[in-house]
Amino acid sequence: MPAILIHGVPDTHRLWAGVRRHLTRTDVEAWDLPGFGAPRPDGFGSTKEEYADWLIGRLEAVGEPVDLVGHDWGCILTARVASLRPDLVRTWAGGNGPISARYVWHPLAKIWQDPVEGDRFMAGLTQDGFASDLINGFEVPADLSKEMVRHVDALMKDSILKLYRSAVRMGSEWEPGLAKLTSPGLVFWGARDPACPVEFADELGQAIRAEHVIKLDCNHWTALQRPAQVAAALEGHWRRHEGG
Repeated sequence: MPAILIHGVPDTHRLWAGVRRHLTRTDVEAWDLPGFGAPRPDGFGSTKEEYADWLIGRLEAVGEPVDLVGHDWGCILTARVASLRPDLVRTWAGGNGPISARYVWHPLAKIWQDPVEGDRFMAGLTQDGFASDLINGFEVPADLSKEMVRHVDALMKDSILKLYRSAVRMGSEWEPGLAKLTSPGLVFWGARDPACPVEFADELGQAIRAEHVIKLDCNHWTALQRPAQVAAALEGHWRRHEGG
């Protein structure tokens, strides 16, 4: 049964490269969400529901329950999938993606959710400017921030806007479903995340009855800033449920 790693915004499968270098298991796959380094299927509207349905379809094709992992929107979407289809998920782990009616979207998300301001933001977005924001606001290492923004193309920009505009009330809509998540859970979180405060790590952990809530001394991008620690936490989680 493989491990499937799902990125968030504005990432691709490359988010997990550092973590994967520290993993000992070889049956690990990192998938690109449609519009994020991968084409969108015909008619795909990039809403949160469509991304959850797409993940369910991909997981059904695997043919056996997987160890599912997500960061940022990957955390939100995989938790939703695990709550809707627990039969597809052996274990779940995720972080820095609040799923709470109490969570207030961060300022950039609010810009993206506004039809006028969001379009204006994306039209004026430059790679250098975005990389600088990631370095200064989120402590992403310079080389990794430049690699990240290099893949933010027109399709990804459009997908981000559509996703966030579908998710204005995501917390209140999806939080109740967390009670249906039955897979053994692990929450890992960057404790200095300004966009997704660490208090929501504990809240998510309680909602899904997580076995462990791990708070790492870093900002939002745990997989980039603490890859070895994330890998160790995941392998410990998976090891505890071998044969499960």
